Amino acid sequence: MLLCVGNFFGSTSDAEWEEYRTGFKKAPIPTYVLGANDQDTVSYFPDVSGCELAENITYLGRRGIFSGTSGLQIAYLSGTESQDEPTPAYSFSSKDVTELKTSLLSTPKFKGVDILLTSPWPRDVGNFGNSPGEIDTKKCGSALVSNLAASLKPRYHFAALEKAYYERLPYRNHIVLQETPQHVSRFIALADVGNTSKKKYLYAFSIVPMSLMDPAELVKQPQDVTENPYRKLRKEAHKAKTLVCAEEEPACQFFFDLNKNQGMKRPSDGKERGNSQPKQAKKPPQPTGPCWFCLASPEVEKHLVVSIGTHCYLALAKGGLLPDHVLILPIGHYQSVVDLSSEVVEEVTKYKSALKEFFRSKGKRYVLFERNYRSQHLQLQVAQPGTPYFYVELDTGEKLFHRIRKSFPLQFGREVLASAALLGLPHRADWRQCTAARPEEAAAAQAFRRDFQPFDFALQA
Repeated sequence: MLLCVGNFFGSTSDAEWEEYRTGFKKAPIPTYVLGANDQDTVSYFPDVSGCELAENITYLGRRGIFSGTSGLQIAYLSGTESQDEPTPAYSFSSKDVTELKTSLLSTPKFKGVDILLTSPWPRDVGNFGNSPGEIDTKKCGSALVSNLAASLKPRYHFAALEKAYYERLPYRNHIVLQETPQHVSRFIALADVGNTSKKKYLYAFSIVPMSLMDPAELVKQPQDVTENPYRKLRKEAHKAKTLVCAEEEPACQFFFDLNKNQGMKRPSDGKERGNSQPKQAKKPPQPTGPCWFCLASPEVEKHLVVSIGTHCYLALAKGGLLPDHVLILPIGHYQSVVDLSSEVVEEVTKYKSALKEFFRSKGKRYVLFERNYRSQHLQLQVAQPGTPYFYVELDTGEKLFHRIRKSFPLQFGREVLASAALLGLPHRADWRQCTAARPEEAAAAQAFRRDFQPFDFALQA
């Protein structure tokens, strides 16, 4: 196939394009192109969601994912960055980038995409890498494209528009000695087709989809690998994030509070006994006192459990903010997500994905938060082991992280969400004032379990 970035039509005359559009001429191989980068060429792309422009020439669309029959996964974003509202037809906004990221990052076991196509260069792509020549990567390109590339971790990222060829050294997608090794990314910018300076405008290569590769082969690090050029940019963007999401629906938010909870032992028979416990690199530490989270604890209230997986379980919160206030917890005793093995983290991700689908099917949304502070048992994700923190995740994919350095309100997450500005339920800020009789709690758990059943991967396994 042929993938085109930058200005596909360029200075092409209408007469020449008409020969392709009418079928008089035909592209020799399947050709996939990005959309307009200026107002002059918008009319060539009649359908913003993508369409066939001529035989063997396909416009991918404004943004999205193209999956080949081989399993090759190509992410694409058309146009140039714009801060204007409404966004021009030839541009993309931060909302476009967020929606594209969310569609992929919410996928269980997401590791990255094979190829990313954008027209603008990513801002700061030259950091830690070889020189891009006369191009100043701190001034040119798009910061939104940088953010997208940092999140999607493409094995190959192609761009254009700067009229220059630049093949950056491969860069890492993980922090050495702190994170599990991941595949490297390669950024390649192409010059204009037929440019008089004879700069390279065509890059030919073959690629095996990462879904078909041996994991060990995929994460091999070449000798010339560099640091990730977007690390500083991601940190700055993270500090600037706010709890704002499009088309808020305060009455339809859901909260997964991992501060306090109950559960029951995972049932096992002779067939399951050999593998019913999670495989851990080391045995989880035992609680120093009573723990409402541990399934083996006498403090556990079994009637609130609604789903049990191999490594984690799901339960209604005692004294929940709303009837669908649920908690995701590990079966073993862990203080925070950063202490978990990969198997447990994977199942936490599965529960998050299942709950997102469940609530969306009801036209509802959720907020997830974790407090790793003055607590024995796990509540959710980020930072180095042992670091106190507070973490929030929205169903749009936005995340906020605060490192706790001194004192911190233990019920901060619940109090904020219950406030008049959000849910408008300040009287429910204290969970102890919201508890119900055991029969009422059991009935609520049974109703949730019944509704959640079509989405419960633990029952389908």
